[in-house]
Amino acid sequence: QVQLVESGGGLVQAGGSLRLSCAASGRTFRNYAMGWFRQAPGKEREFVATISWGGGTTYYADSVKGRFTISRDNAKNTVYLQMNSLKPEDTAVYYCAADRNNVYYNGRWGDYWGQGTQVTVSS
Repeated sequence: QVQLVESGGGLVQAGGSLRLSCAASGRTFRNYAMGWFRQAPGKEREFVATISWGGGTTYYADSVKGRFTISRDNAKNTVYLQMNSLKPEDTAVYYCAADRNNVYYNGRWGDYWGQGTQVTVSS
């Protein structure tokens, strides 16, 4: 069992930055690939980024590539999402997730999910 708690969301102006954190419980954090997903009002949840167990492999959605960076600190059981050059269309609830078997997102992903943190980007 893995429990995930996101933090770091908030209100920011377009062009600004935020760093999201996701703290995981348990000693098996390093056994899970980690990811960030988001859901905007009226839309389905979408993939943002994933990172492999050791952090050496990352994947990004085209919409965030070059602006967002996912990273992890296995000693702190924490995964991060650094978001730069934010746009109003980045407004969404951001969810952290853990997957035991997959780092690459193929449409189905995530054994455990956090409750989400709101990110609002004003124009």
